[in-house]
Amino acid sequence: MNSPKVKISAKPSQSYTIEIHKMLILILGLIIMSAVYVILPQEYTESARIMLAFLALSVFYWTFEPVPIGLTALILLVFMLVFGVVSTEVVYSGFSSPAIFLIIGGMMLARGVNDTPLAERIAYIFLAKWGGTAKGLLASILVIPQIQSFFIPAAAVRTALLLPVALMSLDTIGERGKGNLTKMILLGVAFGSTISGTAIMTAAIGNILTVELLNEFLGIKITYLQWFYYTFPIWIALIPIAWYLLIKSFPLTEEEKNFPHVKEEIENKLSDLGKINSQEKRCLGILLLIVALWFTEPWHGLHPSVPALIGVILMALPGIGCTKWDHIIKIDFNTVLLMGVTLSLGYAFNKSGAAALVGKSLSTEWMIDLLRSPVLAVITILVLTQILHLAVANVSTAVVTLIPIFIGLASQAGADAVLICLTASLACLHGYILVVEATPNIIVHSSGKIQQKEFFIPGLKLTIWMSIITLITAVTWWNWLGLL
Repeated sequence: MNSPKVKISAKPSQSYTIEIHKMLILILGLIIMSAVYVILPQEYTESARIMLAFLALSVFYWTFEPVPIGLTALILLVFMLVFGVVSTEVVYSGFSSPAIFLIIGGMMLARGVNDTPLAERIAYIFLAKWGGTAKGLLASILVIPQIQSFFIPAAAVRTALLLPVALMSLDTIGERGKGNLTKMILLGVAFGSTISGTAIMTAAIGNILTVELLNEFLGIKITYLQWFYYTFPIWIALIPIAWYLLIKSFPLTEEEKNFPHVKEEIENKLSDLGKINSQEKRCLGILLLIVALWFTEPWHGLHPSVPALIGVILMALPGIGCTKWDHIIKIDFNTVLLMGVTLSLGYAFNKSGAAALVGKSLSTEWMIDLLRSPVLAVITILVLTQILHLAVANVSTAVVTLIPIFIGLASQAGADAVLICLTASLACLHGYILVVEATPNIIVHSSGKIQQKEFFIPGLKLTIWMSIITLITAVTWWNWLGLL
């Protein structure tokens, strides 16, 4: 009779402790915000100092998450409105951006795909072919999100779809699936999902933000196809590099390297799905149409959000689509709020004069000289952004903070803003060292089967390799394209 009483009293106590912890983080964030406002140089304008204080608060709250990310976004939105750092129109302008509708459309498309066995079938096809060995299983885990990235424009969704498949494979392996093999495969899920956002402009929020900010501030429009051919060498190179690094980072015994029964189990699951049905065929047809429209943007001129919304409509139409409207509208509005407010922060950061003031502070003679040399500019931006990204863990916040500053610095140095911003965006995307640097890392870590310490060394090595590959791409491919 005593144990139930202990159980009941423990839960409120634990909940109370968590609530106190969250309240302390909330209060600490406000203290940091106030401190930033006070210590900033007095020559900064009032609106710029307030805006920089808000950015510090956003970094702190989105890193430690005392409240859901959507609620943090609303807090920041209200702060900007109440303190009047910029006009009301600018504060709300993030939500009128086409990028918002691209994110909404992408999430709705992902919901539609999830209502069919298509994504599961694609995963099983790869695993049935190569899942019988550790090397083959890791290769499949790395390749699957690359395929998904063409039609599922959200790294979180791609990771959420792949993680259960990876865990199921490890459970099927049994005892041999524990230890180093588990670490290797789960890091493969995290790293592969992050890499999958490299070349597909719609596959990562950071890419979309960068394109939107370049268009907003400089009137430079980068199409889906342009982003693809700028970045695909980096994308293609990183997949085998990640595979090799993870194989070397987590050595396996001979017994742990082979497990043919997993391949058989996957083949059975694939057989259970049966032949591809009409629902999947319609879904695949719609997805291929969307991708075709994205790639042909230079010819028809439609913003990437338009094909996404066309796809959503087709998916929900009776007789044509593959899902129901009631299902497709159940999207994560935390992400919508995050994206809208992040864009508004970027616009307000620029309009308030904060970006110009920070850029002026950073525009030392040596910095401008470095940016005047395209090769040194790429190296500088890669190193600087990777270091800053460790502090500003949220990719959206990192991009929306850094891109306006780098645009200003590029202008002062007479450098190519596209080169500078593309390099910075890629560096922000590829966060492998800390769990909080990328959404796929967070999702994989939440499985409870891998710790931060397992990310550090492989993540550091992959970050260095990503920087090297980007530099090589810059001096060869980008130079040939005229960016360097």
